[in-house]
Amino acid sequence: MEAKAKEQEALASKTQGKEALDHATAAAELYMKAAQGASGPDEKSRLIKKCQSLLSKAESLKKSCQAGGSVATVEKRLKLPRPVRQIPKSEQAILLRNSRLHGSIFLPWESDPSPDEFTGNVFSDPSQFSLSDRQRSVFSGWKRPLEILGREAAPNSAGQNNDFLMEAQNDYDLVQDITTDCSVVASLCASMRHLRPGPTSILPALMFPIDFESGQPKISDSGKYIFRMFFNGCFRKVVIDDRLPSSSTDRTLYVVDRQNPNLIWPALMEKAYLKVRGGYDFPGSNSGTDLYALTGWIPEQLFLQSDEVDWDRTWKRVKKAYDYGDVVVTLGTGRLSPDEEETLGLAGEHDYAVLDMSEASGSRRLLVKNPWCDGLTWKGAGSFDISQQATDDQPVKLKPGSFWISFDDVAQNFESLYLNWNPSLFTERQDHHFTWQLPEATMTGSFAHNPQYSMSTAADDNVWILLSRHFQNDELDIMRKHRAANDDANISSLAEVSSKLGFMSIYIFANSGGKRVQLSTQPVFRGDFVDSPQTLAPFKVKRGVTYTVVVATQELPLPQYSFTLSFFSRAPLVVAPAEPALRHYVDVKGSWTRRTAGGNAASSSYLDNPQFGLVLPHAGPLSLLLSTVRDDLPVHVDLVWAGGRRVTAIGNRDLAITSGDYRRGCALAEAASVDAGTYTVVCSTFEPGCLADFTLRVGSNTPCAVTPVPADAAGRLRTQLPDLLFRGPALSSSSPSSDSEVVHKKKRVAISAARLTRANVVVTLRDGCRGNTLRGGASTPRSHPTVRASVEYGTGPDKLVIASTDSHDNNNSNNNNSNSTNEFREVGANGLRTGDFDIDPRGRGLWLVVEQLGLYNYNPTDGGGGGELQVEILSEGPVRVGTWEAVDG
Repeated sequence: MEAKAKEQEALASKTQGKEALDHATAAAELYMKAAQGASGPDEKSRLIKKCQSLLSKAESLKKSCQAGGSVATVEKRLKLPRPVRQIPKSEQAILLRNSRLHGSIFLPWESDPSPDEFTGNVFSDPSQFSLSDRQRSVFSGWKRPLEILGREAAPNSAGQNNDFLMEAQNDYDLVQDITTDCSVVASLCASMRHLRPGPTSILPALMFPIDFESGQPKISDSGKYIFRMFFNGCFRKVVIDDRLPSSSTDRTLYVVDRQNPNLIWPALMEKAYLKVRGGYDFPGSNSGTDLYALTGWIPEQLFLQSDEVDWDRTWKRVKKAYDYGDVVVTLGTGRLSPDEEETLGLAGEHDYAVLDMSEASGSRRLLVKNPWCDGLTWKGAGSFDISQQATDDQPVKLKPGSFWISFDDVAQNFESLYLNWNPSLFTERQDHHFTWQLPEATMTGSFAHNPQYSMSTAADDNVWILLSRHFQNDELDIMRKHRAANDDANISSLAEVSSKLGFMSIYIFANSGGKRVQLSTQPVFRGDFVDSPQTLAPFKVKRGVTYTVVVATQELPLPQYSFTLSFFSRAPLVVAPAEPALRHYVDVKGSWTRRTAGGNAASSSYLDNPQFGLVLPHAGPLSLLLSTVRDDLPVHVDLVWAGGRRVTAIGNRDLAITSGDYRRGCALAEAASVDAGTYTVVCSTFEPGCLADFTLRVGSNTPCAVTPVPADAAGRLRTQLPDLLFRGPALSSSSPSSDSEVVHKKKRVAISAARLTRANVVVTLRDGCRGNTLRGGASTPRSHPTVRASVEYGTGPDKLVIASTDSHDNNNSNNNNSNSTNEFREVGANGLRTGDFDIDPRGRGLWLVVEQLGLYNYNPTDGGGGGELQVEILSEGPVRVGTWEAVDG
């Protein structure tokens, strides 16, 4: 026991503030227990003295914390989980850079302000608060509270005589009037259970000046107030004065309390938050986001119309936490037509506060409040049943705008359930702050450049991962411009405005070993894409598994963002930026154009697809990621044994690796080991003619050279020979068929050049060919002629074949074709090609020989459109050709 006491004593000497106080108190308790079990009076006396010494130290630490240490206040009131990660300077710089918003600076919170900060001359905040046109129409100036109330304040007597501005005499009843911040007022209403002054209030951790013991806000003699709010990655200092927007009518421009009309601290909190969000004309948010900023409680959004929501489990989970005071609940409606609003008594795209939850005799109900001062109230089932609107044994007289509604009706008529959870549900927290320059549009369909983190734990645990996007000035400008552009047409809505800021989600993978992933396939967790600045991933981690956590986004309008990824747990977590699966990556840009959108391998234009030569110097793992700007476009990538030359057709044995089925937006081909060599990469869409830009990303453990393969005949001259058709004289009556003719099996043409020239030969079907039937010796029907073309020096038994259209020529033929199998091949949609060969002017007797196998049926009524072959020579220089001549044997 004494050994444990010494450990705590040592920790108390190494730490400060509340942490040191906790260690000193624990050490004193352990020394007392050790004294009770001491073996003798001397030993007992020594241990008691140690206990008394530590108790004195603890008392001193306690007074020090109460004197103004922020750690003491926050720990006492908010009970925050222990931060277990030291923020590096690079991330601290991110937090500092994001301190500036809308012309104001909100520095990270360092310590609670001294009481002296609220005395002295009258404080005026130079910040400008914008107003909407409707607000300006009744605006009559920024005034101090007593000016608005029509009272005079005696000099230096505000702290003595004006407490009525801070103290509520009746139950709270906050409402909004002509401001557009229903989410803010709903948040204040729902969280009043935790904000209202008292021994358990969290307000002393959030607002200054304040009485720490009672939780009662105090009047600032100077009119200066400071709020602690959580946004842009940390708690920050928000300074305002007490001037509020006054109205020339009985309408109000700030939140008021109908039961306590003189109360101003809710309006001051509202003003501080609206300063952060840009002004009183702020286009709108959601209550989950607002409560996160106001209190630091963890936001979660449940989409009530989702088929994945388990209603019974959700009710039990939320009701239990609500009873314990560990969750604040608000609701949001979707877009409703005017008729729907009138019929239901609900406002569309509006946030509501949940003031109570009740369950009795199987009836599950929520007490809901519309924060509008003259707002609609629920007209559905039970809305007028006063006997159902009771708690305990007493009937409840509901305040205006409040109503009871069944949980089933909530699930049917509301769109979102916003839950803000007490962070004290967790014991540990670690934050990771990062800046992300969004990738080019062609890479947005993949995760290759997304922020990713590895996560592991030594014990099974429920971990909550919160992704928060930092506020930016440009986002507010986007919202305001969209609202202004659409207001005249009456088509703007809160959902439309919010969606202009893009969407976020979190993906978690368990099969990557904590390495970076490139595709969104097979996650163990996939969150909904939300248009909120925060999204939560509640996830059960298993020990021994290293996960990859991926930040996923869609349609973010700005080029760069800052984020914070927060991990809440009860057991230690190991979190770090995820490492790449391979050591080297290279991105190559390309496009499918009108000339290069060749389609899949069955298309006649497949050879036109963008292709790249890839040199892998050493055997090892390889990945090919093909990503396009169009997320609806099915794409495919193959690595082909083709020596870096253009691929015209593909067979299974030609493939080194393939991405498999066509996949929308992006495709991945990868293998754990690929032999060293030179390959051709083919990037294709399923349908020909689909135009889009793309990026090919090649990953390997050794650097690879990736170069575009020139287009077919690129930079070469085309020499087209006369169409070739194997037809002869009419057959006798003993012929197999009266409409058939004998096939001349072989024809040739002489070719030559004035200088050494590189060339190859292409054999295709003539345009308009109808594909008549060719019968082989076994009378097997074929859709196209079956031929063989070769380039030969000499004739007879001494001839030398230097190029051929055999089964290997299309992809990986050598110039020396002596090992060629010289197979006959069907002239399919892609045609046949020889490998490159040299035309040497010093040589003699160079022939292009074309042979056809079997009998060929044709229909004379086809107009000559059946079976003709088109032959071209593609060469670096001019080529001379003779005329076709038949060859016997």
